[in-house]
Amino acid sequence: MQNNLVSIITPSYGSASFISDTIESVLNQTYKNWEMLIVDDLSPDNSNKTIEEYTKKDGRIKLIKLEKNSGPAVARNKAIKEAQGRYIAFLDADDLWLPNKLEIQIKFMKEKKCALSYTSYNLIDEENKGLGEFIVPTSVSHSDLLKTNSIGCLTVIYDTEIIGKTYFPDIIKKQDFALWLKILENINQVEGITEILAVYRIRKVSVSSNKIKNTIFIWKIFREHAHLNIIKSIYYFLHYTVNGLKKYKGKKK
Repeated sequence: MQNNLVSIITPSYGSASFISDTIESVLNQTYKNWEMLIVDDLSPDNSNKTIEEYTKKDGRIKLIKLEKNSGPAVARNKAIKEAQGRYIAFLDADDLWLPNKLEIQIKFMKEKKCALSYTSYNLIDEENKGLGEFIVPTSVSHSDLLKTNSIGCLTVIYDTEIIGKTYFPDIIKKQDFALWLKILENINQVEGITEILAVYRIRKVSVSSNKIKNTIFIWKIFREHAHLNIIKSIYYFLHYTVNGLKKYKGKKK
């Protein structure tokens, strides 16, 4: 493990239209001590060609290819396993970071001695049109998170010196939510930076279909991963549902 090195974890599937901008946002970071581990989840497009061009230009960028399509949890966990850095950061292949994101966040984490931090972010669509912003709370506890997930995966960095390498559960959706809950079972709270340091891209999908699927997966996480009893599950599920309606005005990635 290299002290102060940030390992950036990026699963890639069908990302040809956006992966170049994502990588460029990492290359433009004012904080230079990073490695970027991009995991190809057997993508059907030509995104690997673009990624391989970047690996030739900059040795900090590495491409890992899975032998079969396995989903984002497996892809992220593969990269976490191979990561050499003290800090683990997440950036999906269609999202972006502002240039000072790592510099500000790593300084913040050292000063606060926090296990995990997250930041506010802007929202855009597939044509880069602005869709507003999401300003995060300055801290989140386990109980807070059960009521609403204020932690955007593209903004998270965790410190392996404090919590070790921590992996995503192998579930189809909401893996990040389940992981944050797992981490918060062992620490009092995680810390947020209200400054906008990232850009989250909302893709065109069936909103009504996703709402139903998300509802099912949230309930399963409460029962199977957070191990809440039926009364607590209902209590937090109602909070989560109401807060979810407010979050992105019904838009889901």
